[in-house]
Amino acid sequence: MNNCTIPEKYRPLLGLYDTQVAIAMTKRVFEDTLSGALHLRRVSAPLLLDAATGLNDDLNGVERPVEFDIRATGTHAQVVHSLAKWKRAALHRYGFDVGSGIVTDMNAIRRDEDLDNLHSIYVDQWDWEKVIAPQERTLQHLQETVERIVGAICDTEKTMRALFPALNILPATQRDITFITTQELEDQYPEWTPKEREDAFVKDHPTTFLMQIGGALRSGKPHDGRAPDYDDWALNGDLLFWNHTLQRSYEVSSMGIRVNAESMDRQLSLAGCDARRTLPFHKALLSGELPDTMGGGIGQSRLCMLLLGSAHIGEVQSSIWDEETRRICAERGVTLL
Repeated sequence: MNNCTIPEKYRPLLGLYDTQVAIAMTKRVFEDTLSGALHLRRVSAPLLLDAATGLNDDLNGVERPVEFDIRATGTHAQVVHSLAKWKRAALHRYGFDVGSGIVTDMNAIRRDEDLDNLHSIYVDQWDWEKVIAPQERTLQHLQETVERIVGAICDTEKTMRALFPALNILPATQRDITFITTQELEDQYPEWTPKEREDAFVKDHPTTFLMQIGGALRSGKPHDGRAPDYDDWALNGDLLFWNHTLQRSYEVSSMGIRVNAESMDRQLSLAGCDARRTLPFHKALLSGELPDTMGGGIGQSRLCMLLLGSAHIGEVQSSIWDEETRRICAERGVTLL
C-alpha cells in the first residue's frame, strides 16, 4: 500500500551532499548525547536471530519476519524486527549493574510495512536498554527518562542548527512535554480514530508522551498494538512531536519499562499467547533470571527527518520504493537516496 504525499510548496532545506553530511552528524551527536544522558555503553547488535529462542520482536503479532534456514547450523534464522527482547538478555549476559545500560544500531527489515512518507521496509534505530531497580518500575521514573531523551534531542537540534544555519527556518522542538494516557486521549476524542486523536492533541501539545499502549481501552479496543512480552502496558508509551513540514503528529520513539514476571504472565494471557511460555527467553524471565530493565527504540531516519525538515523518509535513508512513490517524489523535486 502506498500513501505518499509531498506538501505543495516543499523544498529541502539542504542540498543533496549537505544532507548526507547532516545525516551523519545528527547520528553521531545524538548517540553521544543520549549515551551521556542515560549512562549507556555502545555494543554490537545482531542482524539475525535464531527463531527458536523467541528473542525476535513480533511487533503487533501479524507481521511476517524475513526468514531462512542456515545450511551450516541446521537452524532457522530471522532478520530482526527490533531488538526489544535481545537487549534484555544481553544485559544479563554482559553483567550490567543497576543504572547502566547499552545502546546499539538496530537495522531491521519489515517486509509487511505499508509505504508512506514515514514508513519504509528498512528500519534503522538506536535500540537502548538499561538495568533498573525493582522500585524504579514507576510512572515517575518513566517520565524522568523521557525528559532526558527529549533533552538529548533538543541539544542535538541546537548543534545541528549551529552547523547548518538553513535549518533555523524550522520551528524549534519544544522541551516541555505533555504526558497523557491513551484512555485520556480516547475520552477527549471518543469518535475519532487513534491517529486522528494523536494529530488533534499533538498539534496543540507539540511534544507529547502518549502512555499506556497495548491494553484494551474502555471502548474495547487498544490504541495501538504492542507485543505482550517486552513492554509493561501500564508503563510504556510513544514519544510524539508535531511535524511542521508534514503538519501531523510524528512518532520518534516507542519505549517503556519492561515486563516483569507478573506483568508478562498477565499480558501473555490477555493476548492469547500462552504458548510462548516455553520459549527460552520467556522461561528465563518468568523464573526471575533476567534483570528489571527499561528501554526503547529511537528512529534514526525519523530523527533526521524531524531535525532536517524532510518530507519523506527516503530523503534520509536508502530503501526500495514503489513506482508511484518514485513518480510523486520526482514530480515534486524530492530526491530519494
